[in-house]
Amino acid sequence: MRLPHHPEPDPVLPGQESVWDYPRPAIAEPTARHIRIVHRGLTLADTRAAWRTLETSHPPTYYIPQADIAMQHLAPNPARSLCEWKGQAAYWDVIIGGERLQGAGWSYPSPTSGFTGIAGHIAFYAAPFDEVTIDGEQVSPQPGGFYGGWITSKEAGPFKGIPGSRFW
Repeated sequence: MRLPHHPEPDPVLPGQESVWDYPRPAIAEPTARHIRIVHRGLTLADTRAAWRTLETSHPPTYYIPQADIAMQHLAPNPARSLCEWKGQAAYWDVIIGGERLQGAGWSYPSPTSGFTGIAGHIAFYAAPFDEVTIDGEQVSPQPGGFYGGWITSKEAGPFKGIPGSRFW
């Protein structure tokens, strides 16, 4: 389904996928890509067993199994939000070396039926951390600060979150 008022998709280069080819409604799928998050010299997460969610115009969001996260550095945050596709999200603070990154992660403890694969997994915003990589490539955070997608050279945009994208 094409969204109203969306821009012309960027050209897709070899080895890329266009976020404009991602489905709506969103889906979740497992990925074996190597995900790492490092902050202040501490490896917060390291996995090849993540799930990614895909939605038209958004870069992928990666959900990491708690077994592959240094959970002793996470604390529940009271914030909640509601996703029309995944259900109610719970948020997490990350605490490393006396620094508290409020709401830097989120999860869906009881996701809707199409997203049961991400239960017990946590996604993180890329911006607050020193290093967030996929297969060794530093990611860029999805623009706008609201959404949590990660952009690499493998995704072609333009991406939801840039100025003027509110109604995409």
